[in-house]
Amino acid sequence: MHTAYDWVTVLLFGGIATLFLQRSVGRPVAGDRILAYLPAVLGCAVANYCGNSGWHLPALLLLAATIAYILVRLRPWVSS
Repeated sequence: MHTAYDWVTVLLFGGIATLFLQRSVGRPVAGDRILAYLPAVLGCAVANYCGNSGWHLPALLLLAATIAYILVRLRPWVSS
């Protein structure tokens, strides 16, 4: 892990994985599907790639969009 993009995306991915694992053992949350996590993890991967390739503006915009998606669609504050 050499860049800030590596650290930010790995931490964000870890949060997504933790949210998924926590919800997979608890009572189901309405509207929570496994495919809903795919755009968030793909956003992390592509943002990391863009940032490491020197495309800083697209990487930052994609990170912001990924965080917005997590907050709006995955709703981490909603518990089972």
